[in-house]
Amino acid sequence: MKPEEIERMRDEALAAFAAAGDLDALQEAKVAHTGGTSPLALANREIGALPPQAKAAAGKLVGQARGAVNKALATRQAELEADRDARVLVEEAVDVTLPYDRVPAGARHPLTTFMERVADVFVSMGYEIAEGPEVEAEWFNFDALNFTPDHPARQMQDTFFVQGPKGTEGDESGVVLRTHTSPVQARAMLDREPPVYIVCPGRVYRTDELDATHTPVFHQIELLAIDEGLTMADLKGTLDHMVQALFGAEMKTRLRPNYFPFTEPSAEMDMLCYVCKGESVGNPDRPCRTCSSEGWIELGGCGMVNPRVLVACGVDPEKYSGFAFGFGIERMLMFRHNVEDMRDIVEGDVRFTRPFGMEI
Repeated sequence: MKPEEIERMRDEALAAFAAAGDLDALQEAKVAHTGGTSPLALANREIGALPPQAKAAAGKLVGQARGAVNKALATRQAELEADRDARVLVEEAVDVTLPYDRVPAGARHPLTTFMERVADVFVSMGYEIAEGPEVEAEWFNFDALNFTPDHPARQMQDTFFVQGPKGTEGDESGVVLRTHTSPVQARAMLDREPPVYIVCPGRVYRTDELDATHTPVFHQIELLAIDEGLTMADLKGTLDHMVQALFGAEMKTRLRPNYFPFTEPSAEMDMLCYVCKGESVGNPDRPCRTCSSEGWIELGGCGMVNPRVLVACGVDPEKYSGFAFGFGIERMLMFRHNVEDMRDIVEGDVRFTRPFGMEI
């Protein structure tokens, strides 16, 4: 417990800390000079065996030495940690301007995204999503919807027949690739008791040539509402809500008289041009290519469900009425995103889908 021995222990500890080149070496020196079996720790234990008159001086001497050792340890640790942090900033720096080598992010097809968005508009209004087979019986595709046997849409040049059309030799009824999603509406009326509020998105098939504005396989979304007391006013309000939800609160629709076998009265549904808002009409200084300066864009057909369709599907037309409408998803997508060629939508080129991102 000589003063010179305590000073030697202290100096050895200070020298070991100063010689530590990194934090691992400092940890080893810390254990050797401040641990439970270190020289200063053992000296501290021996104070208890000293005579009472010598304990105070020995305690002060050892305490001062241990304090100096702990202070030197803390200082050296701070120096080595600062050195490590500075080195990490240099050695692990990342050049964010370098080309990345990660797999490019994927993208959902805009047709899928938009079809789900339209369906969500109606689900929020209380409608249900209804689905049906794409290979459909001719009765559901035509007869139940008041298409007469000689209707042009039933001819081979307009419909893909999987099994010969009804009336051909050996075939009691034809099987077709559905030409619209309306068979889903017929099935829903047969399977459910009114009221019926459904929306039917899906893929349909027609014998069109693939060009800039047509494709033999495309997508439709149709709506059917069957209840007591429904009128054209309810149809108009539903159409207005749809276009406002998709294109903005200032949008509106109009109805033009037309004819469809499955609705009576029937109408073509137009939407105010979302680009010029009708300001291009009669204004040669501001032509609009989107609507050809007509102020309106045709979306699809609509009308009150024909009573013959209600009877064919087991619904009492004296008690219930309904309305329906439908439009092509590809056509609406072309409007919303200024797509000029429908072939870009269906060819599967990732350069077309990637800008739409991964909207969920």
